[in-house]
Amino acid sequence: RPGLPRSPGGGESGLPRIPGGGEVYAGARAGGAQVYPAFRAASCMLLPGAPLLRWPLRCSLRHPPARCLMELRALVSALGDFASLSLAESWDNVGLLVEPSPPHTVNTLFLTNDLTEEVMEEAVQRKAELVLSYHPPIFAPLKRVTWQTWKERLVVRALEHRVGIYSPHTAYDAVPHGVNAWLAKGLGACTCIPLRPSAAPSQPAEGTHRVEFCVGSPERLDTLLSKIRGIQEISCLTTLPARVEGEEQTRVTLSCSQKALLEVVALLSQNSLLYHRTEILLLQKPLLPHTGMGRLCTLSEPVSLSDVMGRIKSHLKLPHIRLALGTGKALESPVKKVALCAGSGSSVLKGTEADLYLTGEMSHHDVLDAVANGISVILCEHSNTERGFLSELREALAVHLQNKINIVVSEKDRDPLQVV
Repeated sequence: RPGLPRSPGGGESGLPRIPGGGEVYAGARAGGAQVYPAFRAASCMLLPGAPLLRWPLRCSLRHPPARCLMELRALVSALGDFASLSLAESWDNVGLLVEPSPPHTVNTLFLTNDLTEEVMEEAVQRKAELVLSYHPPIFAPLKRVTWQTWKERLVVRALEHRVGIYSPHTAYDAVPHGVNAWLAKGLGACTCIPLRPSAAPSQPAEGTHRVEFCVGSPERLDTLLSKIRGIQEISCLTTLPARVEGEEQTRVTLSCSQKALLEVVALLSQNSLLYHRTEILLLQKPLLPHTGMGRLCTLSEPVSLSDVMGRIKSHLKLPHIRLALGTGKALESPVKKVALCAGSGSSVLKGTEADLYLTGEMSHHDVLDAVANGISVILCEHSNTERGFLSELREALAVHLQNKINIVVSEKDRDPLQVV
């Protein structure tokens, strides 16, 4: 090493110096050049007879950024916080539908409206570890998992490639920042309320009714409590001292289901005095603000039906939609109130007073009923009223998940119907 030339900013070899005293050396051999790893100065040496090559070498000591990962269960929990599955309809099949064997970590979350075989292959190609499919690909129970039907093949392919499948469906319909709220944005400035509000899922915790009565005799109290405890679906049974008409008594309070209520009433009716002093309260869960199925939107200013159609086409990026004019209505008729429901909205929209119904699909006879009542109907095909929400969902989830994972939207997902 003595006598080797130095260069500004470099080591004795004229090559880049590594922080801490090491230098990069390159040795030439027959058949080409070979680059040797960098060493600290104390252990750095040249191979005998290897001339120095003054190549413009660069040495980066920066470590590549670690991949962003989330454990599957943690991600599923976070998705539940974003939109509680308790808000989904009772008939729906939501949540984690396919789970690879643990441990399973997720780097890429793949969003789609419908999980078809083509979309599944896209998810595999994009190395997704979890697919969030708005519509549940598993709805009717599967009696077997073979290569026979396309939905069975989805499960097979998912497990082969260790891809989980999660579906929120009607939970995303209900939340204030969900599909129906996104669909309403296409109407312009308006105020919206749910057509069918959602109730708080955790209140009351148990039971549908509360029963209260007072007992004076300690012996009778013990007998009653013993019989009550033998009734199924009884909860929150409490006793407190009370003074009734100047007498010391015990107030008994309990919560129960509709079924248990019949047994409790039958038991208390055996004593006419006790029965007539019984109070029965119906426990109702409080409604959640801005949460529920469908939306009734009141436009800030009335606009013509023709203008509303243009807004909807623009919002959904559709060249064509289907229209049924209400009796006595025309394209120039003013629209002030719009009842909407993404997807198939007949059951939610039916009976609502509005100038216009907006949904993806309705039965022939439901359309006739609306038209006869002077309500115009716009149909955009089922998933066309939902799919555009995915782009907004991607941004919302990125914030909610603190950018811990990659989130991509399917490019293959599309409505199966097209106008030809």
